[in-house]
Amino acid sequence: MGTYIADFQTFSVGLLVARVVIGLLMAAHGAQKMFGWFGGYGLKATGQFFEQIGFQPGSAFAGAAAISEIASGLLVALGFLGPVGPALMISVMIVAAVTVHWEHGIIAKNGIELTLLYATAALALAVTGFGQYSLDAWLGIAGHLPAVDTWIALTLGIVGGFANVALRRRPAIAQNQMAGATSADRH
Repeated sequence: MGTYIADFQTFSVGLLVARVVIGLLMAAHGAQKMFGWFGGYGLKATGQFFEQIGFQPGSAFAGAAAISEIASGLLVALGFLGPVGPALMISVMIVAAVTVHWEHGIIAKNGIELTLLYATAALALAVTGFGQYSLDAWLGIAGHLPAVDTWIALTLGIVGGFANVALRRRPAIAQNQMAGATSADRH
């Protein structure tokens, strides 16, 4: 039994389907945060949540997350600007995975599996390219970016995600609980 190898047109159709689904779902996720669409909470309530998990000011961080999710999703769905959209998507998924989902585990309620799927899909799209059914191909810019530039963009996305996590300040309640547990451990 041989290995199936798709021709470039079939491969591009597969990339188109993946890009549109992943990209539009990510953009919708950002629209939940920004506008309260699709059952979301909107910027004010999302900002309050961000403050609860240690991002100050919460509205600024929530806005940045929403804009990153919308922009990355639309860039991926359209197949535009090569690795820029995937790098943004990876960045925002790192922040979400580390600050909200990590403590729940991988396959669990509110676990990291969804953020891991988005980040993995973004990485795969960045390294494969968007295919012939993309704005990059239509504009004639697909394939003109050196591979090293893709890896630079992805590295910046990863570093940006972890830098954002580093800006997080644990809420006072969590710090007090940790201090109380530390004091209790001494007795």
